Amino acid sequence: MNAPAATLSVLAGTRQACLRVTGRANFTSSIDFRAVLEALWQKGCQCFVLDLTDCQLMDSTFLGILAGFGLKLHAAKGGPTVELLNANARIRDLLETLGVIHLFRLTQGTLAQSGCGELAAIAPMERGHPSKDELRQACLDAHRALIEIAPQNAAKFKEVAAFLAEDLKQARKP
Repeated sequence: MNAPAATLSVLAGTRQACLRVTGRANFTSSIDFRAVLEALWQKGCQCFVLDLTDCQLMDSTFLGILAGFGLKLHAAKGGPTVELLNANARIRDLLETLGVIHLFRLTQGTLAQSGCGELAAIAPMERGHPSKDELRQACLDAHRALIEIAPQNAAKFKEVAAFLAEDLKQARKP
């Protein structure tokens, strides 16, 4: 049985944004996640806090989207500007294993301590279901990012990326 996608909540200021990820962060929720991160970046947010207190796990697609964004900010700012608040041991191990942990600052505490304000101020995001092509593209982008960031991931994701690229190509044929 498939678990429902994570719920995402956002509280954004002019320069800082806080996102709460609740549940299982998987490929389905990665589409909204990427859209929100990009929109906030375009509006001028430069510091991001992800409250992972209630996030049980992240699949490779969600993590790839997160890592790709972390790399973008790392390159633009010269260091980690994405804080992962209260990531559980499973998520920390995954970040370490995939070689992307250096892109983030891991902290423990409350969202209010991170400077984001009160938890009650965070409002859930709403969006329709992503199309199959959106899902395919997000999965492909995420796995390519994981390979780009840490080349040792090629052994894990090369075949997945090739399959997704071919699947997307076939789906887009007239």
